Amino acid sequence: MTKRDLVVRISSETGQIQHDVLAVVQKTLDYISEALAQGHTVELRNFGVFEVKLRKARIGRNPNAPETDVPIPPRAVVKFKPGKEMRESVIRLTTSSPPSSDDSNEAS
Repeated sequence: MTKRDLVVRISSETGQIQHDVLAVVQKTLDYISEALAQGHTVELRNFGVFEVKLRKARIGRNPNAPETDVPIPPRAVVKFKPGKEMRESVIRLTTSSPPSSDDSNEAS
């Protein structure tokens, strides 16, 4: 599902103009990104939690020259932990039939 798909669906269910829905969706995403960029945790009840985690510095290996160590610096990454309801919904996918070929395109 893309942002556009989300806007169209919300617009059709609420009767709001797509332009207005897009503005609200975009502003929501902007505020989430802004909070994460400041190092804050974003908790959306019944959906999940976005948080910034710091990855430690480590030593990597160049696959073309395995004898060469490559230092990888520490960095901040965004982690997402799904809420209970979402986690349970996704787990049900493993017990139900596989998704149709049309659903595979919507995974991005």
